[in-house]
Formats: sequence, structure tokens, C-alpha cells
Amino acid sequence: MTTIKGVLFDFSGTLMRTESAESWLRAVLEASGTAMDDAEFARTAAALDRAGALPGGSTPAELPAELADLWQTRDRDASRHRELYTALARQVPLPRPELYDALYDRTMTADAWSPYPDAAEVLARLRESGIRTGVLSNIGWDLRPVLRAHGLDRYIDRYVLSYEHGIQKPDPKLFAIACDALGLPPSDVLMVGDDRTADGGATALGCAYLPVDHLPVDRRPDGLRPVLGLVGQSAEPERRTSHS
Repeated sequence: MTTIKGVLFDFSGTLMRTESAESWLRAVLEASGTAMDDAEFARTAAALDRAGALPGGSTPAELPAELADLWQTRDRDASRHRELYTALARQVPLPRPELYDALYDRTMTADAWSPYPDAAEVLARLRESGIRTGVLSNIGWDLRPVLRAHGLDRYIDRYVLSYEHGIQKPDPKLFAIACDALGLPPSDVLMVGDDRTADGGATALGCAYLPVDHLPVDRRPDGLRPVLGLVGQSAEPERRTSHS
């Protein structure tokens, strides 16, 4: 039993949620002045979603064998991340070849992301309570500007992004780097995330772990609030569990 003094949050599916495949595709088509009729648009958006081409969206319904290794290591390097997701998108025919990179670039903009309804409140209350906070994400690009644009950066003390370290969760070394960044031992840190394998890996280092559901923002209004009940109280680290 220990007292939680720091909280690490995953990014995608935890603090923020990416837009739908339809919104993603529509924004890129409009920005590029590319026309697509309604039926073709619906087919294309659905195909991109099935392909898993939207980072933070659906996982691939069927991962091409030649991309399997890249999928497993995508979050260790920025160029690898772009290569993987543009390759997944290229399985779907688009009217202009430059649209594949445009789709990827869209995912790095603030407009492509929405914070969960309780994110700002929970982060602000942690800050008021003197709890150290960090974002620990498996990602291939710099998410700081997105959090800044949505007003959440002011509440974050430290960032540990996988591509900046060449390590990805659930490797214990990345959790150790994050705990060191907070200046706390793992036993004083709570990891919050939607992936019970990647984020739940924090328990191997001795952190506590709080799972949240990766749902659309309008279907998860208060998924982060349980964090407030654990802070300042004794919390026993949850052991790794599988998805129910």
C-alpha cells in the first residue's frame, strides 16, 4: 500500500480521442479541393477505417504480412510511424497520390483531436492538489502542440513520448524514464490508460494502474474521475488483466 504522488496519462483514448474516419477524410478532401461523391466517400472512409490507417482509430481488420514488423515497432521512430500509416492508407485507392501524406499530416493537428469531457477538470484538480502529472504515450509525433491548443498542456509537468526514446510501452524502461521524469519511485505513481497490455505494463515496474475505456468522447463523460479518488489515498497496484 502506498500513497499516489504522481499520475502518468496515456494520450490517445485516454486524455483525448481522434476524430472519426469520415471527419478525417472529409477535412483532407476539402483542404485539397478534391471532389468525391457521397457513395464513393462513404466507401472510402469505411475502407480506411478497416485498413486501420487512422492513428488512434481502429486497428487493421487485416494487417498485410509485409507490414507486420513495422506495425510492432511503429512507435519507436517518427519515420517508421509515418511509413506504417501511409502504407496502410495506400491499400485504399484515393484520387490523388499526395492525399496519403495529407491524411497522415491531418492526424498531427489539434482539429483532429477532442479532449474527453472530464480531462481538463481532472488535470486541474491534480495540479491544485500538488500531484505531479505526465503524459506517457506510444506515438510517432510530437503531441505537445495538440494538448497546448486544447488548453491541457498547462497542467502537464512532463512528457515521455516513445519515438523520442526509441522504446515503446510495455517496455519497463519507458515507464522507468517517465517515473524518473516525475522525480518519483514507481510505487508512488499511477498509470492511466486504455490499453491493458501497453499501459498495464506499468505494474511490472511497481506502478499502480487504472484502465479506462477507449470510447468516443460523448460516450465517456467521466472515465478519468476515478483518478481523483485514488490520489492521496492508498492504492494497491492492479495486476495485469486481459480485456473483458
